[in-house]
Amino acid sequence: MIIVEPNTPTHPDAVRLLDASQALMQEIFADEENFALDHAALAAPDIRFFTARDGATLLGCGAMQIKDGYGEVKSFYVSPAARGKGVGAALIRQIEDQARDEGLSVLNLETGDELAAACRLYERHGFTRCGPFGEYEDNGSSVFMTKTL
Repeated sequence: MIIVEPNTPTHPDAVRLLDASQALMQEIFADEENFALDHAALAAPDIRFFTARDGATLLGCGAMQIKDGYGEVKSFYVSPAARGKGVGAALIRQIEDQARDEGLSVLNLETGDELAAACRLYERHGFTRCGPFGEYEDNGSSVFMTKTL
């Protein structure tokens, strides 16, 4: 059974997931196309960080940064062995619930065009493509998505 709960990005298993996510992003995208927050930034007061686990094994993580008028999905990652097993869906539901609890009615995210499976996951959960938001600019590789809650 998948359990999603608040956690800290400094938890050793969360660090492992975040490191794997950042390594993948560095492999796929140029430095100027990477917008991942580092571990310390994910511990900031405006971030809500979650992990998904089965028993004691962490399978994925995701965060929401509280912005002015919306939440932004950040650092969303599911380990390769856990993909296709509902971990991503469980994390999205938790982030959406947290956004509602925070009084936010919109979630936005930035992902990469090379991450087709991630785009499909977000679309299955009601996210639609949109233009750049916040401080992002169209760089040719980013995919911007939004969802009204």
